[in-house]
Amino acid sequence: MPLFKRPTDVEGSALPAIVIGTFVAFGGVLFGYDTGTIGGILAMDYWKKEFTTGHINSKGEPDVTSSQHSEIVSILSAGTFFGALTAAPMGDHLGRRMGLMVSTGIFCVGVAFQTAATAIPLFVAGRFFAGYGVGLISALIPLYQSETSPKWIRGSIVGCYQLAITIGLLLAAIVDNATKNRNDSGSYRIPIAVQFAWAIILVGGLIFLPETPRYLIKRDNYPEAAKSLGKLRRLPVSHPAINDELAEIHANHMYEMSLGRATYIDCCRGNLGVRLATGCALQALQQLTGVNFIFYYGTSFFKNAGFDNPFTITMITSCINVATTLPGLWMIESWGRRKLLLMGAIGMAFCQFVVAITGTVAKTTDRPAQKAMISFVCFYIFFFACSWGPAAWVVTGEIFPLKVRAKSLSMTTASNWLLNWAIAYSTPYMVDDGPGNANMGAKVFFVWGTCCFICIIFVWACIYETKGLSLEQVDELYEKVDRAWKSPGFVPETRFVDEIEGTKDGKTVVQQSVEKVESA
Repeated sequence: MPLFKRPTDVEGSALPAIVIGTFVAFGGVLFGYDTGTIGGILAMDYWKKEFTTGHINSKGEPDVTSSQHSEIVSILSAGTFFGALTAAPMGDHLGRRMGLMVSTGIFCVGVAFQTAATAIPLFVAGRFFAGYGVGLISALIPLYQSETSPKWIRGSIVGCYQLAITIGLLLAAIVDNATKNRNDSGSYRIPIAVQFAWAIILVGGLIFLPETPRYLIKRDNYPEAAKSLGKLRRLPVSHPAINDELAEIHANHMYEMSLGRATYIDCCRGNLGVRLATGCALQALQQLTGVNFIFYYGTSFFKNAGFDNPFTITMITSCINVATTLPGLWMIESWGRRKLLLMGAIGMAFCQFVVAITGTVAKTTDRPAQKAMISFVCFYIFFFACSWGPAAWVVTGEIFPLKVRAKSLSMTTASNWLLNWAIAYSTPYMVDDGPGNANMGAKVFFVWGTCCFICIIFVWACIYETKGLSLEQVDELYEKVDRAWKSPGFVPETRFVDEIEGTKDGKTVVQQSVEKVESA
């Protein structure tokens, strides 16, 4: 495929960076699987009997209350919110790689609690710790990927994180479907315990992966940075291409440090504040499209609405989610970020309104209405999976300079999880019947459709086109282009290694580091 062919003016091989970046994306399976498995578990008859506190639902079956349902699902997102916020200090002090390993360990503690639980309190505690680990991972993975990937394929590599999330959702649907009819604790313990396998795979691979060159330069460890970049590009450390790329990263870092070390307050000021607001809004709107309503509550929603085989419907939507993420990885480099996000927002808005109108004017028990709703839910997932799913992570991984990248990414990721929590917490009250609930049913899709319409306006007004630019060139884009809709076609002119005062010393530092590695 021409898109994935290395440009002729690029030295070395991209294969090591592609393999490493796509492997690290496997961490998305932890997020996707945990998100997907809880929806099926909450719909299992054995789980409801085991964890009920005496509540009987409208069908006369033992169940948890709407508030307990809300607490169990949303507590994971509360944990992820705090995990994302603490990802920056962890990533800056332990490193991107070691930070991911520690985060996975925290996730495993939460999985152990959930597996052992036979009542709501321990189960909720387990979901919080699992969420805390997922929050750390979700901020550190795009950070690691964006700092190791070649610029010409960076979008596709970072987008693989979303692909891994969709694979996790599909695996959760398969395992839930396989255990749903068990009349023992294995019905929910098996799906939960499977997560240990994903954690072992991720940590096992991380042991052998290099730290990112940009992080090592940030820590003034130039010899290791040269070694790391050499491995990623499959070039000797003495190669001129390694020298040039390392010198550019170093010069950019020195320029940023000449302005002083960044605090969280600095992330909110001036040009950086604009980028932070853009990233936070993008991640928040990704959640407000309603995608996690489908994967958190889809099984319960379809079951309560009288649909046949709700577990099968969830498996179908998960398969579509995986399959249609793949063309998105191609389109994000071929079409660019802005066009892809605009197309996705328009498609999602149309589908959501069709589902809402169909569910409002027709009874969901009517077979034609059921088919129409399921069809347009599937079309909606297609538009999300190939656009807003991967592109939101790609854009937020690209728009911040090195000095504030970890802090800013932690805050944008936290905004994603904050809205994730708000939706997970409020949805049972919005959709379920019963006293004190809104009983919106299918009308909730009007809410998601309106948010998708807002997405269209936001992308046109706020999202800069960063396709084909290095992370350092994105800084120049934001400095020289004052409006997002003017950004397509931008051609960078400045190289930090040529422009900033004292760069000659920076080049010397890099060259000395390379020579030190060679002599060793």
